[in-house]
Amino acid sequence: MDLRPGLHLLDVGSGIGGPARYFAAEHGCKVTGVDLTEEFVLVSRSLTRRTRLDHAAEFLHGSALALPFETPHFDRAYTIHVGMNISDKLRLFREVRRVLNPDGLLAIFDLMRTGEGPIRYPAPWALTEETSFVAQVNDYREALAAAGFHVTHERRRGAFALEFMQRMMARMAEGGPPALGLHLLMGEPTKLMLSNVQTMIEEGIVEPIELVARAV
Repeated sequence: MDLRPGLHLLDVGSGIGGPARYFAAEHGCKVTGVDLTEEFVLVSRSLTRRTRLDHAAEFLHGSALALPFETPHFDRAYTIHVGMNISDKLRLFREVRRVLNPDGLLAIFDLMRTGEGPIRYPAPWALTEETSFVAQVNDYREALAAAGFHVTHERRRGAFALEFMQRMMARMAEGGPPALGLHLLMGEPTKLMLSNVQTMIEEGIVEPIELVARAV
């Protein structure tokens, strides 16, 4: 994302704020996170105070489809595993474009459909298909273009994701779940959720994909 100190980043679907704290601490950026789940926002604020980063990262309760900002004032925006829960991706990208400064960048890291076959549930983003909106990478490209973006970067990350999950599962098999981990958010079904994602990537049904798009 060509990050440097002083840039203002928008984290769309910020969860409990890990990426926002990382970008604030490691890159000297100011970060504003927005999440639909109020409990995540409260936890984000608490963890950010505990890590003494509340001067650089803030978190608001709101919807990605109606961002709580009136004028464009962000230099960069990003979403990490958010699009799979939003059916109206065009509206999502239009909202991000509305609050981005001219020539701003949007980075996306989502699981996208890359082949035929059923989505296995439960998954980390949805327990059933009623709240799951996995789309093809071309759907993202078309929605981004219609919202006023030009895609400048695309990378498939299936091998990276499989290696990461295999390491995680191996550690859990040896010593149980870590003190801090996804299981704290996703609960008892965590192992099955991760196993389902791993199987779908191996079968070529879905794959995590990076996209970076510039506002035009």
